[in-house]
Amino acid sequence: MNARTSRVPQGRSEVSGDTDPPLIERTVGGMLTETAARLPDHEAAVFLASAGEGVGEAGRGEDGSGAQRWTYADLGAKVDALAHGLRRLGLAKGDRVGIWSPNRPEWLLAQFATARLGCILVNVNPAYRTGELEYALNRVGCRVLITASSFKSSDYLGMLTELAPEMAHAGEGELHLKRLPELRAVVQVGAVASPGALAFDDVLASGAPELDGNEASVLDDIEESLRPGDPINIQFTSGTTGLPKGATLTHRNIVNNAFFVTGAMRLEKRDRLCIPVPFYHCFGMVMGTLGCVTRGATMVIPGEGFDPAATLDAIEAERCTALYGVPTMFVSMLDHDSFAARDLRSLRTGIMAGSPCPVEVMKRVQREMHMHEVTIAYGMTETSPVSFQSSTDDPLDKRTGSVGRVHPHVEVRIVDEAGAPVPVGTQGELLTRGYSVMAGYWDDEERTAGAIDAEGWMHTGDLATLDAEGYCNITGRVKDMIVRGGENVYPREVEEYLYGMPGIAQVQVFGVPDERLGEIVCAWVVPRAGAELTERAVRDWCAERIAHYKVPAIVRLVDELPMTVTGKAQKFLMREAMVSELGLVEPETA
Repeated sequence: MNARTSRVPQGRSEVSGDTDPPLIERTVGGMLTETAARLPDHEAAVFLASAGEGVGEAGRGEDGSGAQRWTYADLGAKVDALAHGLRRLGLAKGDRVGIWSPNRPEWLLAQFATARLGCILVNVNPAYRTGELEYALNRVGCRVLITASSFKSSDYLGMLTELAPEMAHAGEGELHLKRLPELRAVVQVGAVASPGALAFDDVLASGAPELDGNEASVLDDIEESLRPGDPINIQFTSGTTGLPKGATLTHRNIVNNAFFVTGAMRLEKRDRLCIPVPFYHCFGMVMGTLGCVTRGATMVIPGEGFDPAATLDAIEAERCTALYGVPTMFVSMLDHDSFAARDLRSLRTGIMAGSPCPVEVMKRVQREMHMHEVTIAYGMTETSPVSFQSSTDDPLDKRTGSVGRVHPHVEVRIVDEAGAPVPVGTQGELLTRGYSVMAGYWDDEERTAGAIDAEGWMHTGDLATLDAEGYCNITGRVKDMIVRGGENVYPREVEEYLYGMPGIAQVQVFGVPDERLGEIVCAWVVPRAGAELTERAVRDWCAERIAHYKVPAIVRLVDELPMTVTGKAQKFLMREAMVSELGLVEPETA
């Protein structure tokens, strides 16, 4: 992967990736089986204390830390036991299984056990509330839901009881719930279960005896019936408007993306990858857990959710060589009170992705966290997810000023409003095509056709430029562009300037309505601890460096930014807050 090339036609913003090595034509379950057979005694997963309760006592560390440590043989055996246990619930190929949980051992087991059965894993956002859960489960017809009891402020069981009060009086056997008509069983993480639910540990234990019995070959027989092009995962995309869409991914989609993403990092058996990003998202389950399986590397999970101190603890204690995170996670670690005393010299590489990566943050990560081979990746759920990624040996300016070059077996085109490829260096919308494009939105032909055109191009909605060497720079979102008095303002450009201002930890730029100009520029800024920032100082900083129409007319200093669970800033919430605060009127739309 380090030496990967990209072919850029002269003068046109089109690029295609290497076709060597060829695509992997294996299933998710098949990848784990192969790795477990090849590296049975190699450490596969380490769940530290805050993420390691449940799934029995086997594999707990003897150092008193409470960590769970599984070899690849352990992982393979537990996965197969759970697969048999789920099969006893009546699950078969093509059935949908929801999982509503933070980063726990049960999540990892469910990811691969459902794959062994050919069931489609449905990732339910841990931040969902009752209405969103009801919509997601019914939209795809989940037959089984695996759920944690709670996480942070989310009382999952309480929400389920509100949604399905019949569970409190349900006896043994299949559930029949008025508002969740397709759901037949709820599996509760842990050793005990609430009324109407099954305990995860019991389901796991029920399948263990079959591993040594006559049914031991059943999973292999199922595996023989599966095809790489079969759907295996549904992830709901979080838009700012409209109901979530169920992006449907295949074995071929995610196995290959996991392989090529980790290849760009030069991940090997010897590597230990720290995964504080959520499993429910592609970053955690494709680039993270599945990526490690494709390479035989060790996955280290610091906790159920991201905590900067716990992540730094995990890196030090487990001597992690790689780390994943979104920019805000890296900022939180860099600015943590204990950061200066940390020994992070084991780190070599990793990925910063999920939202635009500020240049100054990237430089600090390389310098202060010793991640000299850190890469930046760009993509979207609908493309499994990564389309562009920098290499570990790319020049510094390319690793800080671009998202790298196109992935193998992927084509990209940057087009104007008429759909024609723009000249090299010219901004346009990024389109992508190849093995990584999803099968479609679940049972939604209209919205699938709106995203993937007749020639197979996925319209990302992202603005980008491509240089003559094939390096891509993401310049913003088509819908985020601010039109101020006829001048186009791209928030990403303004944000990059602001990240260079001393005292700024995080910043987001967006447009708000204005009667005279149509829109004006607004910036929300999170100051660094101890920094003495003023709104006027922020505007003055910009005024000295960028054109007047790009300078934020409104600046707000805030303690934190509204974020999704995956660390993406929710600009629509910031805009709504400013509209309310200032008493503005949203323009009418046709």
